[in-house]
Amino acid sequence: MNEKLKNSVLKSSRSLGNSIPVLAGVVLLVGLANTLVPKSIYTKIFSKNFLLDSVIGSGLGSILAGNPITSYVLGGEFLKEGISLVAVTSFLVAWVTVGLVQLPAESFLLGKRFAILRNAISFIFSIFVAIITAFLVGLI
Repeated sequence: MNEKLKNSVLKSSRSLGNSIPVLAGVVLLVGLANTLVPKSIYTKIFSKNFLLDSVIGSGLGSILAGNPITSYVLGGEFLKEGISLVAVTSFLVAWVTVGLVQLPAESFLLGKRFAILRNAISFIFSIFVAIITAFLVGLI
């Protein structure tokens, strides 16, 4: 095996080994946050205000991070509870793209500046995407 390749494999293995505890902690925190917050509380939080609901939805989605597969089920349940489309959309987009729970791990692995900038941009765009989606669905 080439010496450069061998060194690269060793460095990558050490880096992966160092990041596993951080990633495991993130997964555990996300699961804990999703378990502790009952879904019925969301109907009390949203105000039926178009702009405010999108900001609240993005804020909650940023804190309670999740994955895209479960977002379809969660979004359907929220809509059945009477939560507005803009609130559900902003929540789910932020839930999948923004992750304050994962921020320490992301900062550690990718750099603090990048992690903060990526999360801030994702938060802002989750609001825009929700408003545009609700507007376009209203046209159909």
